[in-house]
Amino acid sequence: MASAMLKTFSVGLMQPGIATPPVLGLAILVGAMGWVFVASGAGLPVSTTHALTGALVGAGLVSIGSQGLIWPAITGKIGLPLLLSPVLALTVSFLLHPVIRRIAADWESTCLCVLPASRALVTIDARGNTRTLIQTGMLGQPVIAVPAQCERAGLKGLAIGLDTVHWLSSGLASLARGANDAPKIMAMLLLGSASASWPSVTVQFATLAAVALAMGFGSYIGGFCVTEVLAEKVTRMDHVEGLSANLTTSSLVFVSATLGLPVSTTHVSSSVIIGIGVRKGLGAVRWATVRDMVLAWVVTLPVAALLAALAYVLLSRLS
Repeated sequence: MASAMLKTFSVGLMQPGIATPPVLGLAILVGAMGWVFVASGAGLPVSTTHALTGALVGAGLVSIGSQGLIWPAITGKIGLPLLLSPVLALTVSFLLHPVIRRIAADWESTCLCVLPASRALVTIDARGNTRTLIQTGMLGQPVIAVPAQCERAGLKGLAIGLDTVHWLSSGLASLARGANDAPKIMAMLLLGSASASWPSVTVQFATLAAVALAMGFGSYIGGFCVTEVLAEKVTRMDHVEGLSANLTTSSLVFVSATLGLPVSTTHVSSSVIIGIGVRKGLGAVRWATVRDMVLAWVVTLPVAALLAALAYVLLSRLS
């Protein structure tokens, strides 16, 4: 999955035969990450992909000039998916959320109970009727019962309800983000490598692992402000709506990553949440927050480009 996105950001964006300055990749990362850190600290959910694109253009213009960049590829392979993905995400979310809510409504009357002292797999429906599905032969073997309401049925154990599934879906969204964003950052790290050939599989794996750790650490130390904005300040969400947002975001981002389309996980997730809010009614969305988010998206390209250009000039003088 990472190979398609890695190819998008490492092949065909610059004219062949042009020598890539060694500090170009570092300058791009400094410009992009600098803006992402500032915006995230302010609680603005900006796009890493957006910032990388702006930084690539800014540092590229300073280092190899406008003629060194392949503009149709930049606008077509990167710009167009970035532009269309928020609209697509909002639309899909608006249409898909009622379906997910309907499925979740059936799930809400069901949970999983781990019964360490039982020897049977039992179902209990909403009326309290029981039916033994599997009878085990080993005394004390852990089994799973599927009651309509674990507590009301008097079953003690580990209940896995809709809220638990919601938390698990957040892991799926994180995996989708990693599949989408990590290869782009990896491509910038490998840009301008002194090696004439493409790095070995070991180097690629080590680079991806380092990027993944850095993304996780960055999310831990600086992501809570953005989390608060998306979770509470765009529209209020319950567990079902949070689950719907995670599943829709994950699906769209996974498909895009597989196809090598560099969409923004931030743009997609934000637009999905807005779509869920609009489904509840226009008054359910805090449009002032949406306005601030969109403004941050708009300024990301020029700000990241400027920071990357300045970083390239500074790094060139220091090298």
